[in-house]
Amino acid sequence: MTDEIKLPVQIVEIEDDFIGQRIDNYLIARLKGVPKSVVYRVLRKGEVRVNKKRIKPEYKLQQGDTVRIPPFTVAPEGEAVSVKLSLVKNLEQHILFEDKDLIVLNKPSGMAVHGGSGLKFGVIEALRALRPLAKHLELVHRLDRDTSGCLLIAKKRSVLTHLHAQLRDKTVEKKYWALVAGDWDNKVRKVTDALRKNTLQSGERVVKVDEVNGKPSETRFRILQRYQEGTLVEAFPVTGRTHQIRVHTACKGHPIACDDKYGDNAFTQQMQQLGLNRLFLHAKTLSFMHPNTETTLRIEAPLETVLEQALEKLTRK
Repeated sequence: MTDEIKLPVQIVEIEDDFIGQRIDNYLIARLKGVPKSVVYRVLRKGEVRVNKKRIKPEYKLQQGDTVRIPPFTVAPEGEAVSVKLSLVKNLEQHILFEDKDLIVLNKPSGMAVHGGSGLKFGVIEALRALRPLAKHLELVHRLDRDTSGCLLIAKKRSVLTHLHAQLRDKTVEKKYWALVAGDWDNKVRKVTDALRKNTLQSGERVVKVDEVNGKPSETRFRILQRYQEGTLVEAFPVTGRTHQIRVHTACKGHPIACDDKYGDNAFTQQMQQLGLNRLFLHAKTLSFMHPNTETTLRIEAPLETVLEQALEKLTRK
């Protein structure tokens, strides 16, 4: 392709923020537009050198390392995300917390966390456009496109690593609010149905309960308010499976309002008549230890107006 970009040999001194990162992951992140298969091929052939020596893909970068990156041909980057786009500009108003280490965003419903699958950009690309000096912005976790609420973004690799360790140790607490169909049973305080993810040919992901081949999954529930039309519940996912809350509510006979994948058509139509035009699933609170101050942060994301208005139209029991 004539519009491909040819990168010359690069000699890079490793910054402190990348100490401990594997060389393959470092190159994949640095060489955006280069296929992973190409990165691994040049590593295998010994074309990447650290301190003038051949290394394996699992080599972890150390302080003082000098990396020789061979010439690469990369695909051109797409158009830069414009900070003038209203969708991008409006994200500034959705920032709930920000310091030199991280951002907590109240992600709007309908916005993907990252670009791809026909989307020019998502939350992370938009934030990188808004914060051009923050060179290492990365998503700490994800939210479904239709889910709103607390989304955590790291500004430094060391912060990302620390927060990922907290997620693995299950010390990050994420609580969601969901409006579900029917009268939630008081006795159902925990759902542990195993979940299996299937990816269709279209790329769409569908998750099903599968006690034989599924992965162990757990969501804890608490009733917040009963209505004639349904129940507002708080969901605390102990594990982090794809679509976990949506499938765990649906498999108990209480699908979430306006869920186009696992929902109930009659309940969705009833809610749409009240003006609800989106999935009623919202990441309400996020609690974690700040990687640098070592204090516990608890961030709360207010409900979008359309969710507030829907609740106001329901009849309390």
